[in-house]
Amino acid sequence: MHALLVTLLVIVSVALIVVVLLQSGRSAGLSGAITGGAEQLFGKQKARGLDAVFQRVTIVLAVLFFVLSFVIAYLE
Repeated sequence: MHALLVTLLVIVSVALIVVVLLQSGRSAGLSGAITGGAEQLFGKQKARGLDAVFQRVTIVLAVLFFVLSFVIAYLE
């Protein structure tokens, strides 16, 4: 059980890092490089929608990260 939770925590951690790096910041970040073509094809509305999705996924992954961390600490 412990190994499964730790493995899940590592997967969530890596996913959280990737999603945070994909979000656009003040200088458009890595998300701007990826969605740059999408902005030209679909307009800026799609890119803003993609950032909103990244924001929601970040929140879910962060909550899952903390819950898994507390559960693992409690089981120790």
